[in-house]
Amino acid sequence: MMKVGLTGNMGSGKSLAASVFGVLGIPVYQADPQSKKFLSDPGVKEKIASKFGKGVLDAAGEVDRLALGAIVFTDAVLLNFLTTILHPLVREDFREWFGKQPDHPYVIHEAAIIFESGFEKEFDRVIHVACPKELAIRRIMERDGYTREHVLDRMRFQWDDREKEALADFVIRNDGSEMLLPQILEIHRRLTEINKKK
Repeated sequence: MMKVGLTGNMGSGKSLAASVFGVLGIPVYQADPQSKKFLSDPGVKEKIASKFGKGVLDAAGEVDRLALGAIVFTDAVLLNFLTTILHPLVREDFREWFGKQPDHPYVIHEAAIIFESGFEKEFDRVIHVACPKELAIRRIMERDGYTREHVLDRMRFQWDDREKEALADFVIRNDGSEMLLPQILEIHRRLTEINKKK
């Protein structure tokens, strides 16, 4: 059973693509929600509070993600500190999840920064969902109510689409030029065939 990474920059539509793979019966692991769950881990909270101060904790002692995000998305060093805490936990969680899956041609691991974190080595194949930056910015602003400046702050730590396309095994174009479903069905067919030949 193959491990397939599914990535894409903010606003690219990677979560939508992941949901379609799920409808096709493929197990999908979503790294971003899992990463957020680890923020409630006592050990993680202690490390975050010691580095960023008690101001990133709310009245209940939980990590205030908005306050934390306002700090780390303006400082690459601090963002890297946070990822060194969370990413190993997510990777181990994914490995445990993978070991519990019934047999399928492949599973999907959806994550925003597979290439940036060097995590692509974990996968047999990687799919990148590509979308023009300006279109992605508009989508995020409409979806989350963020300002353009806020979106750009978060985007500046992501690699350019072209860099990721060059490294990916498959590219899904989600810019309106091609229908999404036929692209996903074709990738699904190809991945199923590759698995049969292994």
